[in-house]
Amino acid sequence: MAATEGEVAQLSIPLPRSLDTRIYIRLSTQAKAIVLSMTTASQDELAAPKAMGSFVYSLPNRFNVREPLSTTLFSHEPTLEFTTRLAKLISRRAQLPVYVTNSVSFADAGMGGTVEEEMEAFKSIVEVTLERLRGAGVDSTATSTGAKA
Repeated sequence: MAATEGEVAQLSIPLPRSLDTRIYIRLSTQAKAIVLSMTTASQDELAAPKAMGSFVYSLPNRFNVREPLSTTLFSHEPTLEFTTRLAKLISRRAQLPVYVTNSVSFADAGMGGTVEEEMEAFKSIVEVTLERLRGAGVDSTATSTGAKA
């Protein structure tokens, strides 16, 4: 079977409660995997190099669809938990393996990176990503089959 060329979407969303900092997202959908990369930058630091954040791989669990499996490929402690949660959620919803790199910094957020700001950013990233995946034809079967309590 020949590999198909995937779609790549590059977009940005505002960092919650921040004046000029944005979260930049690159979403690549392949035939059998999703690659999601994220970082933050303000207008002042667009060209400045960023430290690599965490890199996590997650895949659907055949035996328990509600609990995807994940492994950390590269760990950067400030971003690890956020990256793992995001990778597992996207993998569960899309029912595909997911690679997530994340160097998002909440230091420039309005209140300095509170839990509420992180959750707001997480929700925004998930909404934008799942919308793009649906637009690319990736079926989110887990939302209908895995929604049982």
